[in-house]
Amino acid sequence: MTEESRPTVRGRRLGAELRRLRESSNRTTEDAAGALKCSRAKISRIETGAVGIRRLDLGILLDLYGVSEARSRDALEELARDSKRRGWWHDYGDTIPSAYADFLGLEGDARYIRTWQPVVLPGLLQTEQYARALLEANPAAVRPERIDQLVKIRMERKEVLVKPEAARFWAIIWEPALRCPVGGKEVQRAQLDHLGKVAELPNVTLQVVPLEVGATAGACGAFVMFGFSDSPTPGAVFLETLTSSHYLEQEAELDGYGLVFEYLRSAALNPAQSLDMIAAVRAKA
Repeated sequence: MTEESRPTVRGRRLGAELRRLRESSNRTTEDAAGALKCSRAKISRIETGAVGIRRLDLGILLDLYGVSEARSRDALEELARDSKRRGWWHDYGDTIPSAYADFLGLEGDARYIRTWQPVVLPGLLQTEQYARALLEANPAAVRPERIDQLVKIRMERKEVLVKPEAARFWAIIWEPALRCPVGGKEVQRAQLDHLGKVAELPNVTLQVVPLEVGATAGACGAFVMFGFSDSPTPGAVFLETLTSSHYLEQEAELDGYGLVFEYLRSAALNPAQSLDMIAAVRAKA
């Protein structure tokens, strides 16, 4: 499948939700195919996001699955309308790997974004100088000629925090991420100042887990959770390693990461104490 025909994140989210609804209603792909008068293969392709679904067919499936609540149906119809729409990042062409495009799609659609970052500061909170220093730190992972565009993309991502109906963003950061002088002391000081300013936004919550907490923080790698409804319940979790990126959508996995986030939140300093720590680190930087 070519990049142009590759399923969008919205299409996969819609397909995954239709699969969940089908399974929870104890319906088979054969039942769904019978209702739409199509093949089981087409139902499978809809559920993987490989093909879209007409509004009429979506209504038939939602009736079959017993979905009667108006808000749920409206949300799925909106997702179906937008399932083939591609975001601003597609203007950058092949600068953005497909996994990163998936991440940007999730981030752009999310109403709630919650992240745990033990090593570096969250991308949505980075200054341009900090972001550039990170990208330049590993030329084996990022080719030098792509750095300018990647920095620009990272800065454009911040729009999700200030746009109308901005996402609710909650970041928990381990203390070492504050103290690491990425880009040197001057860049570090400017970055810490920026954290204090962003934390003033009404939709942003920032907490720090101090080193004294011990293994609680170090035992868990970075992750980002996205919620797409009025509830912060995660609808996807994004994970990234040195060589790959992927997202999770199974209910058990999402519940597990939700519990981990709550555990980290309880171990962290409260937002006011966290800002005090950031200021203290800034004073000594």
